[in-house]
Amino acid sequence: MTVKALIASFTQQEDLNFLLTNRIPRAALTRFMGWFSKVENPLVRDVSIALWKLFSDLDLSEARKTHFQSLHDCFTRELKPGLRPFDPDPAIVASPSDGIVGAHGRIADTEPFQVKGAPYSLLDLVGDSALVDQHRNGSFVTLRLTSSMYHRFHAPYDAHIERVTLIHGDVWNVNPIALKRVERLFCKNERAVIRTHLSTGEAVTLVPVAAILVASIRLHFLDMVLNAQTRGPVNFPCDVNVTKGEELGWFEHGSTIIILAPGDFTFCDGITEGTRIRAGQALLNRK
Repeated sequence: MTVKALIASFTQQEDLNFLLTNRIPRAALTRFMGWFSKVENPLVRDVSIALWKLFSDLDLSEARKTHFQSLHDCFTRELKPGLRPFDPDPAIVASPSDGIVGAHGRIADTEPFQVKGAPYSLLDLVGDSALVDQHRNGSFVTLRLTSSMYHRFHAPYDAHIERVTLIHGDVWNVNPIALKRVERLFCKNERAVIRTHLSTGEAVTLVPVAAILVASIRLHFLDMVLNAQTRGPVNFPCDVNVTKGEELGWFEHGSTIIILAPGDFTFCDGITEGTRIRAGQALLNRK
């Protein structure tokens, strides 16, 4: 058995995995990682990336750069041009990021679900009753980004961004083990609510959710990083038009994006729980 396989079998033990990734000082460790990942020291960088490769399936062959200034520079890497083409069909909502398809389906009135049998409240997630009404009985899909994936996310359609709301919270791990054990986890973690409308008028909302080691979300159209240190107003009015495939920002590690859509959108072929999807692939289809 290889070292990587041995590590994987060890960390797949649910009790141990939950203990190692949640029963620790989550906020303090996340703040430390935010600082440590930006250290521009060749030895620190090389050892960190080597350990990252040992513990994951990190593949840097798609990266635009072959040399990184720091671990953070590697986390937020760009890809070589043309590697994530976006579905050109205007009726298609494409995946905004690389990820693993998690819970998805119809919203039961105002309740999507975290895992089967574990619903949560849209109001608790987005914090606005008017926005909840726009997604009542709609569709939702959860995309989980692992630490080794491409961490940038893009506009999944031509849209108008009208507001971003930062909701402060915790930094629980968002892996499947934690989702089974922590009720309403997405409603507890740090997150941003990005309100958009398609050019055809339908409301589609993106909710990037932070997690342990990743409590910072960079949004280019606001020209700022949102995290626990963000002070002052947490509502950011916007008046920004974006085109499908345009880069919106990045996570500083790996985490989750929840997409909320109206009820007249259906899932495209091949969208099943556990499927790996890439940014730009067809996700939802307008009827």
